[in-house]
Amino acid sequence: MSINEEQDRIIDEFSVFDEWLDRYSYLIELGNGLTAIAPEHKTEQFLIKGCQSRVWVDARLDDEGRMHFTADSDAIITKGIIALLIRVLDGHTPEEVRDADLYFIGRIGLSQNLSPTRANGLLAMIRQMKLFATAYAAMQK
Repeated sequence: MSINEEQDRIIDEFSVFDEWLDRYSYLIELGNGLTAIAPEHKTEQFLIKGCQSRVWVDARLDDEGRMHFTADSDAIITKGIIALLIRVLDGHTPEEVRDADLYFIGRIGLSQNLSPTRANGLLAMIRQMKLFATAYAAMQK
């Protein structure tokens, strides 16, 4: 499934909720299903700078040139947000991840319904995931 197809599915899923409390509950549910980062990667090296809560993200490139992310957070909403980002970006090439327009964030109202510190954290998570992609893309040349 393409990045945009996955984003469209997420937009459809969130459209069934009228209230933001229900959307937050769904985010928490998504975060609970997140495959946890390896314990040895839950270190300062993998910690996202700029997040109010603690968020660790790791990326690897498989033999077919596709990226795979793992993550964890000590905050339940943030864990759901990173789970959404992983759902959209995981399994794609570094170029696809790097160039992705993550329009679902605005369309589901996420950016408008986060506190300023969480919104900054969201941007920091995206930036880190795209930095991993940029690095992997450069290594493949």
